Amino acid sequence: MDPIKQLVTLLAVLNPVGVIPFFIHFTRDLSPAQRRRTVWVCSLTVFGVIAASALAGLRILEFFGISLASFQVGGGVLLLINAVQMLNAEPADSNPREVAAASEKVGAGDSVAVSPLTIPLLTGPATLSTMVIYSQQASGPGDLALLAAYGVVGGAATFGAFAGAERITRLLGETGINVLTRVMGLVLAAVGVEIMASGLLVLLPGLGR
Repeated sequence: MDPIKQLVTLLAVLNPVGVIPFFIHFTRDLSPAQRRRTVWVCSLTVFGVIAASALAGLRILEFFGISLASFQVGGGVLLLINAVQMLNAEPADSNPREVAAASEKVGAGDSVAVSPLTIPLLTGPATLSTMVIYSQQASGPGDLALLAAYGVVGGAATFGAFAGAERITRLLGETGINVLTRVMGLVLAAVGVEIMASGLLVLLPGLGR
């Protein structure tokens, strides 16, 4: 998979624009300074999760004795589930219980920035599985460094979306955000099928005949 396709897929999984309504809700009682800090904490946490998944994800699989093919199938299923959520204009990896619990922590600052805004609304299981699959495809330290750099792009996209949350909401409106989320959901569904098919061909080679 080429770097551009990898990066587009990652941004589709993150979908920071789709999480903007949640950001506005969870930070509505914060001061401007606290809101800016929340944006920074979210962005840095996104970078950390993506970089850690790229650099250490395969070692974690080896520790638990999980084959990459099995992980590809599982990751592909997660991407498809997230794609369905996005096609329904829901944020990927959202969990109603976690979102409801976080609503009680409005104004909590950093805790809300880490959970649920970053984990799981932005970097949930689909993001982790995507980065682990990419790290397996890496051919050397240079490729791994590039994958870690994707974390910088993901953090920057999060920063841009959240820092301009109110302006973006006024510009796109709820309908515009929903349309963008659905378009990215279609992209994500196609990539999920490709990743799952690659894993199934390894686990069930007869399918390729």
